Amino acid sequence: MSDTTWLQRAASILRAFQESDHPAVSLARDLLWVVTVVACIALALYLFAGTWPAVVTIESESMVPNMNVGDLVLVVDEDRFGNLVTWAEGQWIGHQSFGDYGDVIIYRPNGVDSVHPIIHRAMTYVDTAAVEQSALRQYYEDPHGGYITKGDNNPYIDQGNLWIPGVGIVEPVKKEWIVGKALIAVPFIGYLPLHLTEFAIVVIVIIIVHDFLLARRKGKEK
Repeated sequence: MSDTTWLQRAASILRAFQESDHPAVSLARDLLWVVTVVACIALALYLFAGTWPAVVTIESESMVPNMNVGDLVLVVDEDRFGNLVTWAEGQWIGHQSFGDYGDVIIYRPNGVDSVHPIIHRAMTYVDTAAVEQSALRQYYEDPHGGYITKGDNNPYIDQGNLWIPGVGIVEPVKKEWIVGKALIAVPFIGYLPLHLTEFAIVVIVIIIVHDFLLARRKGKEK
């Protein structure tokens, strides 16, 4: 079969798919359109942010009042739009974000991917020697340097105080554990990702009902 013949058959199948009035084909066409739009949005976010996930939802009150439950946070690469600045550095240079000095980072606790990333403020950076000489030494078998983090609404830093099932005591955050830093937060929009399954079901039901009513109207017209 020549390339021309193959292209003609493919074009014919595509045209039939686009013009078909069959309910199943119409539903598949609508679902494909939704998937395409979502994929394009995701690609655009990735190209802009330089990291993934490019958005996260605030699920706890650890960053209140600067971030609240249900906020949708746009995440960018840690060095995009300026280098990552800690709270300690921010005091010296006057850099603030989300109501306090320094940047808010999103990180995978102890590098574990099976739990939700944590979104807390980067307080300072410590090297391995500093950790070994500090009170944190007692919590880690293999001390290492990294960022010390803290929720704005929490009384203590994460390291040595925050314990997560399946992870253990949170360690100083290595650079490779950082997903990115928070750029902006939009109130309430984050409730949508928290209920993504329910939202997807609603969208599919709306598409099915729309296609059913459209097919019924066309049937009456004929």
